[in-house]
Amino acid sequence: MLLPVKTVEKVWGREDLPPPFEAPEGKRIGEIWFEPPDRLPQLLVKYLFTSDKLSVQCHPSDEQTLAQGLGQQGKEECWLVVDAEPGAVLGIGFDTTLDEDEMRAAAKDGSIEELLTWHEVQPGDFYYIPANTVHAIGAGCSIIEIQQNSDITYRLYDYGRPRELHLEEGMKVARGEPYDMGLHQMLPPSGDVTLVDGPHFRLDRVDGVADEGLLYAYAGPLLVIPLSGQVNVTGGDVVSPGQCALAPDLASVTFAPDGRCLIAAPPG
Repeated sequence: MLLPVKTVEKVWGREDLPPPFEAPEGKRIGEIWFEPPDRLPQLLVKYLFTSDKLSVQCHPSDEQTLAQGLGQQGKEECWLVVDAEPGAVLGIGFDTTLDEDEMRAAAKDGSIEELLTWHEVQPGDFYYIPANTVHAIGAGCSIIEIQQNSDITYRLYDYGRPRELHLEEGMKVARGEPYDMGLHQMLPPSGDVTLVDGPHFRLDRVDGVADEGLLYAYAGPLLVIPLSGQVNVTGGDVVSPGQCALAPDLASVTFAPDGRCLIAAPPG
C-alpha cells in the first residue's frame, strides 16, 4: 500500500526540489512526509530539503515524555544524506562538554551555533540521533529521515527567526556532550547494510534479494523506501524513489535489477 504524502512549507525549505519531487510555485518546501499507516503508527518517514539552517533543537525520550505527562512517545531519529551541496553540514552534539547553565547562556546569546560540532556531509552519510542530542541541519542537504512518530521538538535557538523557542523545556532534556561517532556510518556503494537495530525501530538498506536473516528479522509489517530502481510489493504496488509503501513482510517485496531500498519496522 502506497502511503499518502503530505507536503510541508518551512522557512528553511526550497523552491527547487530534486526529482521526482516538485514544489508548488512560490512555495518553500522543507518536508515531504508519508502518513503513518494504522498498522505501523510508531514510525514516520520524511524527506527534508534545506536552503537554510534548521533551528538548534533536541527531543525528549519515551521516559521523559511519560514523566512529563505528555501522553506520547519521545523522538529518536536518523538521517540518511541522499544529496548534499559542497560544504553542506549537520550540527550534532558539541565540541566539548557543557553543563546546563553553559548551554542555556549559549542558547540565549547565540553562541550555541558555534559550539555545535558541524559535520561536513556527502551522499551516503548516515547518522543516528538519540533523544536528548542537541542538533541542527545546515543548508544544501537532501535527507531521508526515519523517526519515532512524535512532534515534540524543543527549539533552543533559531537565528533570530520569529518562531517560538522552548529553552527551559529543552534544558531539562538536552545533553551538553559530544556526539558518539560510533552512531555514524558511511554507506558502501552496494550490499545489504544494517543501519539501526535498536529498541525503537530497525532499519536496513536492502540491495536486491534479501538474505534469510533479513527475511526473519522483517517477518511482520514494514515500510519500504526505495533509493533506486523499482520495488514491487505483493498485491500490485510498484514503489519508486520518492514514495513509501507498507508491506506485510519482507518476503512480499521483490526488486528490479537495479532496485535498492530502505526497510524500516518496529523492533521484533
